[in-house]
Amino acid sequence: MKNNLLSFDSKQREFVAYIRDPENNPAPADAPQQRVAMYRELFFNNINGFLTSNFPVLRTLLNDKQWFELVQDFFANHVSKTPYFAEIPEEFLAFLENERNNARDYPFILELAHYEWVEMAVAISKEELVINQTELQLDSRIQLSPLVWLLVYQYPVHKISPDFLPDVLPLHPTCLIVYRDDHDEVHFMEITPLTYRLLAMIQEQENIRVTDCLQRMTQETQHPNPELIKTAGLQILTELAEKMIVTLM
Repeated sequence: MKNNLLSFDSKQREFVAYIRDPENNPAPADAPQQRVAMYRELFFNNINGFLTSNFPVLRTLLNDKQWFELVQDFFANHVSKTPYFAEIPEEFLAFLENERNNARDYPFILELAHYEWVEMAVAISKEELVINQTELQLDSRIQLSPLVWLLVYQYPVHKISPDFLPDVLPLHPTCLIVYRDDHDEVHFMEITPLTYRLLAMIQEQENIRVTDCLQRMTQETQHPNPELIKTAGLQILTELAEKMIVTLM
């Protein structure tokens, strides 16, 4: 009985090795070759299709051979920690960050993939948007919507396309907001470092008063005209509240 179990385990390992990487692992000799090849194609195509649909911009940057090699590298070498298809894109990010090692890859490949993944993560988030119709005032207490992500990238990932492939690291980072509105549509917005800091401040201290937030901003910037910073900050917060990126308590 023990020998039979060992034999079954060995065959399973052979089968899995072939499914993952048929170029370097032969199919089990006593298995129907056509059927085993069909299983390999089925598994690979499922992963390939899922990555293609979740990383469409990245897919357009690579020709068929380059894309196949990237997906095959992930499929053959990454050990996923989840059985759920919806979490495969996150596993792909972990692979790019920790395991992928190809000097021919674009320098922005990880950031672009993360940017594309965030759209899906925000779209399927189970968090709910709390709508408050009260007009924003200086004494209003505010917080970030739970459907808002603040992002900073070295590359302008939102502009990358087959016609724009930056190969030099920009002098300044790119700050973005990704958010879902009350119609469950996901939006991206490029913001200034000042706006990013303002929102990060709100994220760090939920239920902060608008006036306290603006006061902290003037202290941090050490601007010679603090009233100008307060006025600009209030205008920014008002516009973001209209988009429900900032919500009132």
